[in-house]
Amino acid sequence: NMAAAALLAAESGVHPDTYRKWAMCQIHYALGDTGRSFVVGFGENPPVSPHHRSSSCPMEPAICNMNILHLPTANVHTLYGALVGGPGSSDNYKDSRENYVNNEVANDYNAGFQTAVAGLLHLCLNGETPTATTCP
Repeated sequence: NMAAAALLAAESGVHPDTYRKWAMCQIHYALGDTGRSFVVGFGENPPVSPHHRSSSCPMEPAICNMNILHLPTANVHTLYGALVGGPGSSDNYKDSRENYVNNEVANDYNAGFQTAVAGLLHLCLNGETPTATTCP
């Protein structure tokens, strides 16, 4: 969500170069530039067991119950493009359905993420793609 806020501030003239580069770095981090993607079905080493009921339940007529939550297997259905909560403050992350803190797929994470991706696409289409050589 902060990447989206940074792009909106930059669009309003507040530190445009700095905020656009920072937002781009945040999105690149989420997409896996450091070796781990936090977007299901995308990038290097993406999450395969997000805390998301519909993607983890088996096909009918099989029963979906709480036992599914505790299985150490990948979700049955891939929720392509969904951003999980991501790592904790010490950059720790466990790809487990039981880990709702870091591995939940929620509207508030994904709304800001999609907004920021759309903002970066807008910049790219207008020839204003940020040119960050290194990300903090």
